[in-house]
Amino acid sequence: MRISKIILYNESSVPEINIKKAEKFLIETFEVEIQIRGNIFKKLDKKTYEKIASTRIFNLKKPFQKHIPSIEDILIESESRDMSNKEEMTLYDGIELNKIITELIPKRENTQNTLNIIFTNKLTCTFDENDFRYHARAWVGSNPTIISTTGIIEAPAKPKQYYMDLMTNFTKESIKEVKKKYKGEFLEYKDIRLPEIIEGYLLQTIFYYETGDAFCDNNQCRLFNAHWQKDLFNTQIENKKMCEKHENILTKMKTNIV
Repeated sequence: MRISKIILYNESSVPEINIKKAEKFLIETFEVEIQIRGNIFKKLDKKTYEKIASTRIFNLKKPFQKHIPSIEDILIESESRDMSNKEEMTLYDGIELNKIITELIPKRENTQNTLNIIFTNKLTCTFDENDFRYHARAWVGSNPTIISTTGIIEAPAKPKQYYMDLMTNFTKESIKEVKKKYKGEFLEYKDIRLPEIIEGYLLQTIFYYETGDAFCDNNQCRLFNAHWQKDLFNTQIENKKMCEKHENILTKMKTNIV
C-alpha cells in the first residue's frame, strides 16, 4: 500500500459513526497507522465559512453555479448546524466542497502516503452529465475523501413500494405511517446499523485511492455499489464480506504488490 497513515476527521454531532470502531476496523483490515481528529469545519475564519456556504446547490438540474452566500448562510456554517433533519435539506456540491477541504489540510499531511477521510453530516452531491441532474452521494473524492452520513442515508433508494405509498397521500400524518410500515427496511438518522455500513464505505474509498477502482460487480461483495437500501444491508450487514477477487487484491495491497 502507498498509504501508511489514515487521518479520520470526526463529526461529533453524529455519534453513530462510532469513530473508535472505525479506527479498529481499519487497523485490523489494512494494518496502517490511524489518527483521529475533530470536526474539520469547526473554528474556521469567516472567509472559509463563506467559501463553504458558496458550495450550496440551488438548482438540481444545472451544473454548479457559483453564488454569493447570504449572511445567514455563512452564520449557519460557522455554527455547524445539523441540516440533515430539516424538511428541506441543504445540498452541497461535493467536488467544490472537496476543494475547500483540501485547502484546510496541512500540506505536510496532504501527501500520497497519508489519506485524509472527512466525516460530515453535510449532504454531498455531484452533477451527473448522463441525466443532467445532481445526485446525493455517500462519499466524494480521492484524497481527501468526504464521507457524508446524510448521503449514506439518503442516496441509496428505499423500497419501491415505499415511494408508491407516499404518492397516494402525501401528508405529514401519512408520511409517519408509511415510515412506520417500512421501519427497518431502510436507514434512518441515529440508526444503530450505521457503524457497519460505514465500514463498507471506508473500504470503497481506500480501494479507490489505492487502485483507482472503488466498486465490484458482485452484489455479494462489500465493494458493490448499492443503489438500493436492501442491497446495502445485504453487502454490509448480512454478508459483510469481500469477494475472492478483492480479498486477493487486499492481500497484494498489504504486501505492496499492487
